[in-house]
Amino acid sequence: MTLTIPKFRFLFSLSCAVMLGACAPMTVPPKAEYSVGRSRLVLPPGAWQDLGATDVALPLLPGPGATVPLQTRAVGLRGAQGELLAVLRVQTNRSGDLTRPVAWSGYCPQQRDVIVDDAAASSPVRADCLRFKRWASSAQWLDKNSPELVTWLDSRQIALKQPYSYFSYRYATEGGVLVELDGLVDHRLLRPKTQNNEEFLTSGRPAQRWVEDLAQAARLSVGMVDGFLAIPPFPFPAPVSTP
Repeated sequence: MTLTIPKFRFLFSLSCAVMLGACAPMTVPPKAEYSVGRSRLVLPPGAWQDLGATDVALPLLPGPGATVPLQTRAVGLRGAQGELLAVLRVQTNRSGDLTRPVAWSGYCPQQRDVIVDDAAASSPVRADCLRFKRWASSAQWLDKNSPELVTWLDSRQIALKQPYSYFSYRYATEGGVLVELDGLVDHRLLRPKTQNNEEFLTSGRPAQRWVEDLAQAARLSVGMVDGFLAIPPFPFPAPVSTP
């Protein structure tokens, strides 16, 4: 009896340990999450860095004195060597309480070599405008087409390695809701390596799907109580080293 009891206790302890190990929750890397206005910005896995938030009051027209309080937050994705691979800015309402309807400009012009999706059809009261430039780092395109973003980058000494893509999306409703995103992304996160002409011709599809998913996430965030805005993962993983 004295021999069987310790043996029984050992087997019981071992079985408990196995059961506890099987039932223990798997460790999942936490996703970066930040507040921006009325929204909850959730970022995909990666070495994201908070680049700060700013508040602004957007004047309402017509009528003097009326404004919409907005907040902008910027984040950056760092690579293995500490280099910036992506910069994202998000702007939303500080709250959803507005005293009157808002007429936004749905201006969304077509442009050569820019993917443009004007889902609001240039509506005078709402906006749903997606713009994507695959080769934004060529021929000073960014300086000519988004000087405000260039000024903002320069003021913070932010620079991405070339080549990179530019994206912007603006969604606004007559009820006063606004979600706006823009930024730059390193090509290595959006485009696969190509080995022949056929692969090169289809290499832009993953990037286009990503910006479309980004726009859809912004639209969905408007209907969320907490403004849940989940940025979709990039099509390709961050490079382990700089080229």
